[in-house]
Amino acid sequence: MQRDSELKNLLLQTLHYYWKHQAFRALQEETIRSLLQGKDTLTLLPTGGGKSLCYQLPAVLSEGVCIVISPLLALMKDQVQSLQRKNIPSAYLSSEMEDYQMDEIYQKCKEGLIKILFISPERLSHPSFIYNFQEIKVSFIAVDEAHCISEWGQDFRPSYQNIKKFRAQFPHLPCLALTATATPKVIEEISKKLELQAPNIFRKSYRRENLSLHVLDIVDKYEFIYQFLAQNKTSGLIYTRTRKEAEDLFHFLSKRNIDNIDFFHAGLPTAEKNKKQRKWQYSNVDTLICTNAFGMGIDKENVQFVIHLSPSQSIENYYQEIGRAGRNGAEAYTFLLWNTAELKSIDGIIHAQTPSKQEFSTIVRAVYSLCQVADHEHTSVTFQLPIERIEKVTKIHRKKIISVLNFLHNQEIIYHNTRKRPSSIELKISTEQIGLMGANTEYFLELLLRNIPGIAQYKAYFNEEKLLEKLQINALDFQEKIRELSRLEILEYMDGQKSSIQFLTPRQDYKVEKEYWKLFYQIQKNNIQKWEEMKFFIQNQSHCKMKLILSYFGEKSNFEKCNQCSVCHQYPWNNAQPLSTKIIELLALHPMGIDELAIRLIHFDKETILETVIELREAGIITMHDFRTYRLA
Repeated sequence: MQRDSELKNLLLQTLHYYWKHQAFRALQEETIRSLLQGKDTLTLLPTGGGKSLCYQLPAVLSEGVCIVISPLLALMKDQVQSLQRKNIPSAYLSSEMEDYQMDEIYQKCKEGLIKILFISPERLSHPSFIYNFQEIKVSFIAVDEAHCISEWGQDFRPSYQNIKKFRAQFPHLPCLALTATATPKVIEEISKKLELQAPNIFRKSYRRENLSLHVLDIVDKYEFIYQFLAQNKTSGLIYTRTRKEAEDLFHFLSKRNIDNIDFFHAGLPTAEKNKKQRKWQYSNVDTLICTNAFGMGIDKENVQFVIHLSPSQSIENYYQEIGRAGRNGAEAYTFLLWNTAELKSIDGIIHAQTPSKQEFSTIVRAVYSLCQVADHEHTSVTFQLPIERIEKVTKIHRKKIISVLNFLHNQEIIYHNTRKRPSSIELKISTEQIGLMGANTEYFLELLLRNIPGIAQYKAYFNEEKLLEKLQINALDFQEKIRELSRLEILEYMDGQKSSIQFLTPRQDYKVEKEYWKLFYQIQKNNIQKWEEMKFFIQNQSHCKMKLILSYFGEKSNFEKCNQCSVCHQYPWNNAQPLSTKIIELLALHPMGIDELAIRLIHFDKETILETVIELREAGIITMHDFRTYRLA
């Protein structure tokens, strides 16, 4: 009993010293104690539940290095920066590092100067990593986003299979698996594929009692959002399906004088994304319009609302995204806007981006053929391969090609880089040979040598726009000359504005129609099923929305109605005060239009509000203020 009391004091002191918290959140202490006892542990905490503390604190108290396996480099970087600010020695390994940088980190681990090391699951199969860790004391392994190991999960990653092989070399290491959203089927697969031994399983209820869930059939979504933001000066997120929608909504709201808004998506330059993210994160009133590329690892407590301009792809995605609201425990609002026409449109999009077996095979073979990679050949060369070229050769819809490329990328068969980045160039002949190239070519190459340092020794990166401005060369002329020299193998050039492909495994044609297609088909089937479940959640007006979510994640609810969602608020017992009284109270504040009344009376549909306003006007209780608003008579 005394030892338990001493451990509790130690945990609380460590929590306060490094994290400045006075108490643990639900299931954090239980998870930490389980790990410190050397037990395999599987913990499910909804978004905002404090998963990272579950491995960070025991890592501080344990001897050796905690290995954290994470699928996202950006998430690793954020975590390391956060830990270093707390004076907890940590680092990450990534393929963008030079060998000497990784060697320095390995050496620090050997000397006990690092407590937490973040790596991608791919790193576990690198011979240098395995070799170095024979000499490094490891405290335990933490697997973040553990649902990625499941073929039934949201983001299946085959490299997560490497974890089991790595654990086999260190059989006595305890393992912590963490995830925010997982169905019972996924939980079972996580435990099985990680070979967790009699794991302690901790689940926090998926119910968030401070979140109001409103799923609204809305035709004019932009007007709804405008009216909402005009009345609510708090911090929030608005999720869109596409980058274009994020920018279009931003411009619409800006033109209508909505302040403190910005947009964010993966297509923005890294520096600009970081700037926008920091500005939003440390503001009390800013609203960020974003795609689902935003949100992973963001811990902002004062988010008061999350709006989905369109439905999410799955209930898992939806629940993770709305979970970013109300992390401080205060009441927060979520709105999912939809209409029947849009659901049909999304059905069509899913059909348009799902290729047949024949189309799948044609696309995969075209990718290899256009890069001139033979069967069984493995090349480390990076190829410039815009989607337009594949489209032209295969005559297959662009969306289907993107779907297949994303699959090959996610399964680590290829690395498909679609981000804009600096261009690169490398001279393939000696500087002595330049004088033999002819006057025009010699002059052009000399210009490059003078203005792009290092191209004669290694692949050098440069900003193409700035170079053209400096040299006063037309962009088309520059591209034409560069491509001509590339064809002659005088230099190697990569256009940073275009997508590129690198092959991570040898070409294996016999696998295309068997293993690759089978897995692709299963993933597409899962995605369609998840979308159908999402549609049912949206359209169902008979069951409490929170109960539907709990049921989806295999959790039994002990309440009849949550009294917080758009379905529960339709019941008469929940609206004891007549709608007419509510409207009169609101108009006593100032004149309002139907749209503003609809925002403030979110539990009533717009048509019912309009009918009640007409009745009040006919009774002489309210009158028109101007052609758009009403006031008390």
